[in-house]
Parts: sequence; C-alpha cells; structure tokens
Amino acid sequence: MVSEASGADEPEDVQSVAARLVAGDESALEAVYDRWSALVHTFALRALQDPHDAEDVTQQVFVAAWRSHRTLTPSPSALPAWLLGIARHKVADARAARARDADRVAAAAARPEVRLVASGEAADAVLADRLVVRQAVQDLPDPRRTILFLAFWEERSHAEIAACTGLPLGTVKSHVRRGLVQIHHQLEGVRAHVAR
Repeated sequence: MVSEASGADEPEDVQSVAARLVAGDESALEAVYDRWSALVHTFALRALQDPHDAEDVTQQVFVAAWRSHRTLTPSPSALPAWLLGIARHKVADARAARARDADRVAAAAARPEVRLVASGEAADAVLADRLVVRQAVQDLPDPRRTILFLAFWEERSHAEIAACTGLPLGTVKSHVRRGLVQIHHQLEGVRAHVAR
C-alpha cells in the first residue's frame, strides 16, 4: 500500500521539483540533476559516441537549465522533455564544433593526396601552406605545440592526448581549438601577403 502511494505521488513530486526550479531554488537543480543526469548523459553518449563529449554536454545541459529555469512550464512530463530539448541543442553544438575543427584542420594542415597539379604555382602554394603550418605549430609554446602535434601528426584523440599529457580533457580541447584558430589566421595572413 505504501508503494502505491509513492507511485501516485511521483508525478506530483516531479511537478513540485519543476516548480521549485522555476522559482530559482538551487536545491531543486540538485534534485533534477540527481534524477535526470543519467538520462541526459545516455542521450548525449548515444548521439556523440564519445564519453568525454557526452560528459561535457551533460554539464552544459544542466548549466543551461539553471540559466533558463524560468522558461520551464511545470508539469509531470515537461521537465525531462525540457532537459532533452536542451540536450538536443547542446549535442548539435558539439557536432558543429567538431565540424568546425575538422574544417580548420583541413584548411590549415591539409595533406593533399597525390594528384596531377595543373601548374607549378599551385604546387608551390600547397608547399608554402604546409611549410607555414609546420612553422606555426613549431612556434607555438608548449603544451599547445605538443597537443597539436599529437592531434594532427600522430592522429590521437583528445582523450588520448589528455591521458598522455596529464592535462584535463577540457584544457586539451581548448588548446586544439585555439591553436587551430591561431594557425588559420597565420596561414590566411601569409596567403594575403603573397597575393599582393
């Protein structure tokens, strides 16, 4: 009989927690995290296929939930659906960041396949780009230089680099992104100067 009462109270409990969250009660956020973080993490892990990215997304979802807690309309089913809606956006952001990183890598450190080159100038431009990228990476301070070397010349994952260097995963990702942006700008600057 007690279990029936508990089951009957559960939707009320969800609605109550949701109402407290909307009101800005920090303890409600803790309760929401305790109850639904596994659901959000599982969704992120299945979507991204990377445990570290899934952990990052899970944290981002609950930070975003707290920042936008007033947008929730309390009801028994709204809270988990609302969290998964935020998770979908954060997964999309993570995928977009991956795509941007891949584009930057392709632009800055592309290793062209063996192909016929239409002119000597095109071959010279490819060689110049590769030399600029290599020099730009060598000029970076450590640990960024080592991280980029491990990521793009040894083709190691962010998690492998974190384990190898002893740095937190977020720090590794930050170094990769900032290093790529720096190299991209340097490469664009050289191209603009050569084009004059």
